[in-house]
Amino acid sequence: MKRIAFISEHASPLAILGGVDAGGQNVYVAELARQLTQKGYAVDIFTRRENRDYPRCLQWRQGIRIIHVDAGPPEVIEKEKLLPYMAAFREDMLKFIKEERMDYLLIHANFFMSALVAMELKCLLHIPYVITFHALGHIRQLYQGENDRFPPERLVIEEQAMMMADGIVAECPQDREDLLKYYDAPADRIAVIPCGVDLDELFPIDKQLARIMLRLPKEEKILLQLGRIVPRKGIDNVIQALSKLSCRRHQNVRLIVVGGDANPTQHNHEAQRLKMLAKELGVTAGIQFAGHKNRDELKYYYSAADLFITTPWYEPFGITPLESMACGTPVIGANVGGIKYSVADGVTGKLVPPRDPDALATAISELLHAPGMLNEMGEQAVRRVRKLFTWQQVASRMHKLYSEVLARSAGRSEAAAIKRAV
Repeated sequence: MKRIAFISEHASPLAILGGVDAGGQNVYVAELARQLTQKGYAVDIFTRRENRDYPRCLQWRQGIRIIHVDAGPPEVIEKEKLLPYMAAFREDMLKFIKEERMDYLLIHANFFMSALVAMELKCLLHIPYVITFHALGHIRQLYQGENDRFPPERLVIEEQAMMMADGIVAECPQDREDLLKYYDAPADRIAVIPCGVDLDELFPIDKQLARIMLRLPKEEKILLQLGRIVPRKGIDNVIQALSKLSCRRHQNVRLIVVGGDANPTQHNHEAQRLKMLAKELGVTAGIQFAGHKNRDELKYYYSAADLFITTPWYEPFGITPLESMACGTPVIGANVGGIKYSVADGVTGKLVPPRDPDALATAISELLHAPGMLNEMGEQAVRRVRKLFTWQQVASRMHKLYSEVLARSAGRSEAAAIKRAV
């Protein structure tokens, strides 16, 4: 059994998806670990303890353990405020490794703070590491400016992590370009490996059956937005587009927003802002804030929709477009990051500029008036996902990267041993 360690300091597989800090990375860590066990790996996932009642070590799945690391108070803390606790994370992880006498072949770090811990463990224990950043500080600053609340040290940590990494995972071609352009990352250590979809979990369901299951009207045109309720996801852009559709006499269009809380509190300012925007634009009646849904419910929402809409300002990859396509629902997505890689423009949906509600409204209107094209796009979407974006394929490519990293590491160790002997 090949035992490896995942570090995912803020994104646990146990988290409730759709929260402010729970989304694609949580799915990525869980699904990749699950598929790697099918290739002979045993995976320990190290994540920060957010509840004092969580066990230290949880046997989560066959071959997968979740290790709750004590770093800071055992409560939910925004990821932007976690960096000061990473030294404690490293020390507690070291404590576990020594007490359990673990001998990991490799560490896979997820996000820049996990990379900081992996760097330090590489120096202390000589374990090679691979890093998936999931988002880059430079890109975040470009799009969020003063609204970026991560500490400035993030960029330095990312640069150092890339120089020391034995392998760097770019989730799409744009991610690779950004790594080279903004960080001068070593090109020979970058592998483009996308995210994936579990086809046993997400698959096409008859649209009318899905609507019956969700108690949705069969005659309405349904648009779906699903994911975290945060500003950069551009949900306001979708609401603005909906108001423009209303002006064009699309009276039977409903937007369903899945994620967050169905009844947002004062702690979710973005959800409150979106509801106020809908009220100001006069489209409240055409929007349903459905709140958080369990993973086993998502296939019904994807399948019930005529179109899935996702127009973030930027998106390192974005798993939700793949999930929608796996369920046979075309995607209108922003022409950014991973979305322009996963969505084939004109084939599995349409790409539009971000923050352009007029362009989005036009694309929605065109597709809703072309049911034959919608059906064809849905069929093509399923084919594309099955061909390129399954977690089995992702795990196979990751296994190849791990094997290359371990081979290079063994070669360096051998060379060092020969040098010492001489």
